[in-house]
Amino acid sequence: MTGFIPVNTPLLDGNEAEYLAECVRTGWISSEGPFIKRFEQEMARVAGRRHGVAVTNGSVALDIAVHALGLEPGDEVIIPTFTIISCAAAVVRAGLVPVGVDCDSATWNMTVEGVEAALTPRTRAIMLVHIYGLPVDLEPILALARKHNLEVIEDAAEMHGQTYRGAPCGSFGAVSTFSFYPNKHVTTGEGGMILTDDDALADRLQSVRNLCFQPQQRFIHEELGWNARMTNLQAALGVAQIEQLPRTVELKRRLGRLYDEHLEGVAGIRRPVARTNYADNIYWVYAIVLDDDVPFDGTEAMRRLGEKGIGTRPFFWCMHEQPVLRRMGFMLDESHPVAERIARRGFYLPSGLALTEDEIARSANALKEILA
Repeated sequence: MTGFIPVNTPLLDGNEAEYLAECVRTGWISSEGPFIKRFEQEMARVAGRRHGVAVTNGSVALDIAVHALGLEPGDEVIIPTFTIISCAAAVVRAGLVPVGVDCDSATWNMTVEGVEAALTPRTRAIMLVHIYGLPVDLEPILALARKHNLEVIEDAAEMHGQTYRGAPCGSFGAVSTFSFYPNKHVTTGEGGMILTDDDALADRLQSVRNLCFQPQQRFIHEELGWNARMTNLQAALGVAQIEQLPRTVELKRRLGRLYDEHLEGVAGIRRPVARTNYADNIYWVYAIVLDDDVPFDGTEAMRRLGEKGIGTRPFFWCMHEQPVLRRMGFMLDESHPVAERIARRGFYLPSGLALTEDEIARSANALKEILA
């Protein structure tokens, strides 16, 4: 074994060091620095939005976005069960009720059929979450939301640079969110962004992420907010990363093509769908689902790959099976067999931007070996 291949290594070979040095040189390292506004404007431009509000991470972005919509306690929000806990947590923390829907077996995204079946008189919003590289098929779900007068929150955390029928992911719904964790196409180390086209909602989002300080009487508060401000240092990284986004998207798609070439015809696995009629895969991660006739699950596959020096990560665990949510009385009667299966039989291979062709080949060959 020639060395461990981590599941993700970011690429920081643009203007990151120069912009960080500028922050240090000028003393603008807090949330008041000029890179903040620049980053917000650039992300809004990339996503086709009027406003961007930078925050500390993608989970807080969801918390604030859901809170700012002003839904009533007990209102139901439809979410995919196959997603990260941040989505359900944002709903629960706002006093709302998460209702899960199953995912498509090919794209791993929520479907309009699932959303329609989950509608009740208490439904007030839909949280769209794009998974692993392909966006949700948005048009039919957005039409359903309009028909029933539902708010739409778009979680585009994994979709920097992706499009749906030519329109940027992050441009849909009343509000959308991004994450800038190191495994994202744009990273600030930690960080997130909330985007909207609504001027009044943008003002509210900016207030809520800044402790709801009042313009005239700063330390008198009419509402509780978050201290969720991004630093100028983080935003400087983000500006440099956005400058490289077109290249990043091409690198990711090249990663997907190379893995596909190495794994073409390999029995026992389902590889990511390369394209649908509304989007080409952006390969946020290169994900694998084991067929049912493979005599071990995703956990065992990851253990065997780890022994060969290949870093992996498991798929998301279903929201309706989360102990914390079940103890709180949520999603107790839900069953979503597709999500349950892929959560147990899915994992992803090294997928970072700094991954080399040799490392892709080694990772693919290791997978072939454990399947043999």
